[in-house]
Amino acid sequence: MEQEGVPKCDETSKAAAPEKEEQDVPKMSAQEFRVYNRMAEHMDYFHENFRQSWNLLYDACKSNKRPQGMSIRSFLSVGEQFAHHLTIHHTIEEEHIFPVLARKMPAFKAELELLTQHKQIHKGLDKFELYLKQCRSGEKELRLEELKGVMETFGTVLWQHLDDEVKQLRAENMRKYWSVDEMRRMPM
Repeated sequence: MEQEGVPKCDETSKAAAPEKEEQDVPKMSAQEFRVYNRMAEHMDYFHENFRQSWNLLYDACKSNKRPQGMSIRSFLSVGEQFAHHLTIHHTIEEEHIFPVLARKMPAFKAELELLTQHKQIHKGLDKFELYLKQCRSGEKELRLEELKGVMETFGTVLWQHLDDEVKQLRAENMRKYWSVDEMRRMPM
């Protein structure tokens, strides 16, 4: 999958971990770091679930074989749940989290990259959901190669977004914009 520009997750993401160059800034106490990094860790937890679901679906498409013992009905359910949970996740972010963060953080403003990525993801996700719905209804036969093509329409931007969002929420970045007290009052 890497050769097609869509990353594959073989291990837990390190997106919430500080980068080497950021380890040289004045130190935070362990308590301050926990407060500032809480949102990154929380977000990465959810994103890891999306990565795992994506990998299960995409690996099946790539090998042209569903996971052993998984029925078509179960496979379609995994895809439908993935799409549903991602949509809910983005809706919560857009309605409750991003507006608060956008007060001080440019990356979360409506016209900038993170929300633009949401729109790009959902163009492909809408096609993905439609395909699964048509397969479930019997209107189409599930063809894993065809589903793979649909997934590739939004996979690269999805994976980039999952990492970009967490990087924006890391302690080293959050403390540039927010006080410890403000972080404690964040809605997440």
